[in-house]
Amino acid sequence: MPAFPEIDKIRYEGPDSRNPLAFRWYNADELVEGQTMREHLRFSVVYWHTFRGTGSDPFGAGTMVRPWEDGTDSVENAIRRARVAFEFIEKLGAPFYAFHDRDVAPEGATLAESNRNLDRVVEVLKQEQQRTGIRLLWGTANLFSNPRYLHGAGTSCNADAFAYAASQVKKCLEVTKELGGVNYVFWGGREGYQNLYNTDMKRELDHLARLLHLAVDYARQIGFTGQFLIEPKPKEPTKHQYDSDAAACLNFLRAYDLLDHFKLNLETNHATLAGHSMMHELDYAGMQGGLGSIDANTGDLLLGWDTDQFPTDLYLTTQCMLVILKYGGLAPGGVNFDAKVRRESFEPIDLFHAHVGGMDAFARGLKIAAAIRADGELDALLRERYRSWDTGIGAEIEAGRADFNALEQYMLAKGEIDANRSGRQEMLENLINRYL
Repeated sequence: MPAFPEIDKIRYEGPDSRNPLAFRWYNADELVEGQTMREHLRFSVVYWHTFRGTGSDPFGAGTMVRPWEDGTDSVENAIRRARVAFEFIEKLGAPFYAFHDRDVAPEGATLAESNRNLDRVVEVLKQEQQRTGIRLLWGTANLFSNPRYLHGAGTSCNADAFAYAASQVKKCLEVTKELGGVNYVFWGGREGYQNLYNTDMKRELDHLARLLHLAVDYARQIGFTGQFLIEPKPKEPTKHQYDSDAAACLNFLRAYDLLDHFKLNLETNHATLAGHSMMHELDYAGMQGGLGSIDANTGDLLLGWDTDQFPTDLYLTTQCMLVILKYGGLAPGGVNFDAKVRRESFEPIDLFHAHVGGMDAFARGLKIAAAIRADGELDALLRERYRSWDTGIGAEIEAGRADFNALEQYMLAKGEIDANRSGRQEMLENLINRYL
């Protein structure tokens, strides 16, 4: 019996539609810069918030109404949930999904039992993927929820916790390969510290790098060719997480000879917590060849924690797509809705409203970004701002042909620099507004 019998497949009806369960901007087959929207955006639905979220918070129990749940953490319930998940994703029209191992199958009393539980559910996931054509964007191991990881997983002071984490990653890599996953993500939920008095930071970072190298080696051994990703986040639940932002992650990967194997999975709410904009994080990763995928959400700027709200701000989605187009797209990554409906939005239909809105916001951001790029005015203004570097002394500096002596002689002869020109920030902001 369908879990959403009252919902038909969500369809594109155009900007004039007043139907809240129709796309106004996301037309999957529409061409933008030579690719379809489907290919540009590669939308993915997350298993954890969408199908495991309860609406609980530190001040109250869960509020979500999920008729397909029977209140148990059994394998049978997990199998039923998997079929519901694919019904939802199929009706939504998203091409991908993503999961943690413990999202899709219950943890057992032992590692062996957990693996058996996962295998049983994976069989159903495989059937549903074959039935619908929906693919796995990425898998990942939950190395943060169980109390065994209270000191971290790869960075734990307890070597047994490291060994258990490695075993969990091994199994999740096998499952991700079996399901045809095109990426594998590491998010260091507890890979950080609360207190430096009891922390050997170098040793912990060495151990984290060892875990990642082991994963790379094992992927090669089993023939997994997907892209490895790291997801930056600065804090919460730890005081400081080692994967704090794009710069910290790329520095870590470079220091431990992992840069050839990993890119970044960037999230808006995490960028905010790090004191950056998502545009900053995307551009920093992109310019270093590290842009891999994004978790599409947003946070409330009045709140200081990770609220994981669905993205509806067109400035945000336009900025994201401007940078993503600039660096040639996200594939094999995608736009993954790591977002949850609000505690007060507890009915199953609210899941559709949330995802339809997020997909439309990114589709419109894509169209706006493409229009800005096609007009070329923004690029022309940027080139004009840096024109002094294209010829003369600027070109000499960039080519590495000007040392301190040459630069000193240049300025002694010239006397003073050419006059600075206005940055025209307000004009540029007004320019962007023209497209919205």
